[in-house]
Amino acid sequence: MTLPVRRSADQTDRWNPLREFEDFYHQVDRLAQSALGTARDGGPWLPAGDVSETDDAYLVEIELPGVRREDVDVELYGNELVITGELKERERKGLLRRRTRKVGEFEYRVTLPGDIRAEGIEASLDSGVLTVRVPKVDAAKPNKIKITGG
Repeated sequence: MTLPVRRSADQTDRWNPLREFEDFYHQVDRLAQSALGTARDGGPWLPAGDVSETDDAYLVEIELPGVRREDVDVELYGNELVITGELKERERKGLLRRRTRKVGEFEYRVTLPGDIRAEGIEASLDSGVLTVRVPKVDAAKPNKIKITGG
């Protein structure tokens, strides 16, 4: 869950407290999916992920074991990062006695706080973890101002 960010009065997109409820809903949905083994309504499942912030970017890491690079789409709509894809079921021989791993379509959405730079986004899939680096706008970085005079 991302924490609220204090913003100046001149920024047009303000912190939305309803976003906290949205994050809570996603966490409850993830809990229900893990308890039941599948999505509640037969729709896409929600992979586990973390969102962290550095001085110059936001990092989104999502667990996608067994998912191939070509089966994942990463898109940005304003400040909302949307990651969709599909974990395809492999062909099996014999009788499947138990299934606890998720298969099928998945979707992960996160609204990033602050101003971001869409043209510098990088995504990589390594060892079952998708890492998306979304750079911040240079103006959003704090600048150290030197004080002069006597």
